[in-house]
Amino acid sequence: MTHKNLLVELFVEELPPKALKKLGDAFAAVLADQLKAQGLAAADSQVTPFASPRRLAAHVTAVAARAADKAVSQKLMPVSVGLDASGAPTPALLKRLAGLGADASAVAGLKRAPDGKGEALFFDSVQPGVDLSAGLQKALDEAIAKLPIPKVMSYQLETDCELPGWTSVHFVRPAHGLVALHGADVVPVKALGLKAGNATHGHRFEAAVDPVVLADADAYAATLAKDGAVIASFTERKAEIARQLAAAAAQVGGGCKPIEDDALLDEVTALVERPNVLTCQFESEFLGVPQECLILTMKANQKYFPLLDATGKLTNRFLVVSNISPADASAVIGGNERVVRPRLADAKFFFDQDRKKTLESRVPGLAKVVYHNKLGTQGERMERVCAIAETVGLQLGGADLAARSLLAARLAKTDLVTDMVGEFPELQGIMGGYYARHDGLGEDIAFAIEDHYKPRFAGDELPRTMTGVVVALADKLETLVGMFGIGNLPTGDKDPFALRRHALGVIRMLVEKDLPLQLSALLAAAVPAFGDKITDATPALADFMYDRLAGGLREQGASAQEVDAVLALRPQRLADVAQRLQAVRAFAALPEAPALAAANKRIGNILKKSEGEGAAVNPALFVEAAEKDLYAAMQATVPAANTKFEAGDHTGSLQALAALRAAVDAFFDGVMVNADDPALKANRLGLLRELHQAMNRVADLSRLAT
Repeated sequence: MTHKNLLVELFVEELPPKALKKLGDAFAAVLADQLKAQGLAAADSQVTPFASPRRLAAHVTAVAARAADKAVSQKLMPVSVGLDASGAPTPALLKRLAGLGADASAVAGLKRAPDGKGEALFFDSVQPGVDLSAGLQKALDEAIAKLPIPKVMSYQLETDCELPGWTSVHFVRPAHGLVALHGADVVPVKALGLKAGNATHGHRFEAAVDPVVLADADAYAATLAKDGAVIASFTERKAEIARQLAAAAAQVGGGCKPIEDDALLDEVTALVERPNVLTCQFESEFLGVPQECLILTMKANQKYFPLLDATGKLTNRFLVVSNISPADASAVIGGNERVVRPRLADAKFFFDQDRKKTLESRVPGLAKVVYHNKLGTQGERMERVCAIAETVGLQLGGADLAARSLLAARLAKTDLVTDMVGEFPELQGIMGGYYARHDGLGEDIAFAIEDHYKPRFAGDELPRTMTGVVVALADKLETLVGMFGIGNLPTGDKDPFALRRHALGVIRMLVEKDLPLQLSALLAAAVPAFGDKITDATPALADFMYDRLAGGLREQGASAQEVDAVLALRPQRLADVAQRLQAVRAFAALPEAPALAAANKRIGNILKKSEGEGAAVNPALFVEAAEKDLYAAMQATVPAANTKFEAGDHTGSLQALAALRAAVDAFFDGVMVNADDPALKANRLGLLRELHQAMNRVADLSRLAT
């Protein structure tokens, strides 16, 4: 059977840049999967995606011209239904065979095989393999249908039949060409009103020839690069841009480097077919504006790469990724410099205007900004954050920290009503920090305002100061308690108020800052700030927090069993959780652990069934030697374990309890807990309750039982 490499390309108008990589990967993956599913491509066939602003393509190795025939065994019906008492075929069987293209002559060749409690008839046949033209047509249709298109366009295409006319086509962008090559042979497939051929188009302005004719599937990338001036591979084009950016920065000197932004690099890669990095500059006077503003306007509006010096400070140089390579690039450089200048001037104007008003003078303006129809304005929200911040500040640092936190919380949202943040919402908090310094409020307040949104995402840094930690906690607690209080909870993948992220932010601050705060008390302390606007949903919120904590711990490598054992006790001081996990892991490695975990589970079940029963332990009521020995072992072991627990030595506490194994085993071997004598039963239940409490201070050890 003939195997050759296959190349399929859709040539289209400029594709949406932020979606290009995903579109290219999806097109190639679905096309290859469909070919493999039909037996046209081998399981180990290699697929290479290509994606440029004007094309989606895929190269698949070892594709057959026709799939191999496949033996198929089809279940027809139970023997009792298909054959009568004499063994002759029933009408039902003959009808089923006719539907499969067979007649009564096939009855003798039917196989019998067990099926459930009886036997069934099976029809063996050979399914002809699909040829490439039909199989590729199906695969291409499927690949197009499953493209993750952000928004579909509708356009008219002139029909290619004898009667003139137009047909409507729906695709992400108008398509103008289709290539399908199996080796050097064109595969006669159609898509989006186009017939496949062996020619495509290169760069709009710099292609050496047009159209670009492809000799065979394997010549695609090289021919496009040579004749079309196009780097077809998204990955190779991205690497080339990164190489040129680094080289241009090195040529500027002074340890300069382009800003690192993979999303921007992906977007620029999706905008050019033949990258050419050029160095531009702007007037140094603009460097008086906060660099975050300048960087954002260059990245977001112009797709430029600002250059930072060796200390990370913005320079007045920036890099442009051009899609053309003229002999004299001065016109391109000058054009980009002229374009960026008004943008930077706008940023400078906003910055200068904003500083004419203090943050304090902007506080009343928050009352005009709606936060949520059930929770009021940003002004009302600010008052709640202030109340929570003051409460938390008092707990963590007394009146001084509370006062600083209250001031920072009062001003933290005021930059929302500034011109700069109105133009660039991404700068909220950051601009507040700059304006606080301008108002003479000091670094602590400025840092707290700047940091109160942190952590903004997984892996983001935490607030730098304790004032910032308090305000960040208060801000996130206000959101969590408020949204849960009005029943606005995350559902599935929808979380418009980022409650999962806020919960993880609170958890990280409690854990990584080792804060001596009790989770339930912390949540409850935020409720009074809302008055009658919400109902108290802190129990459900606490469950939500522990679920987020459990997920985070599992992602960090802890086993689900270990996490379950620790969090089953709902430890209130989250900073202790890591030590508890370490202790459980060390305990689980002990030879005594399986038996003690099983015994703990058994004790828990006994106590559940005997809820309300039991009494304080009276050693005088002991009858069996095993219960006396267990009580003595507990007297010798539990106090030391408790001392270690109170000192924070969770590992030592659990390891001390491991000495109880022999006594616990002997107790269950020789003692009947549910004795006929009520006093004896109550005493034994009391002994087990004390044992259960002693063993489960660090974690619920029964969760370790297999």
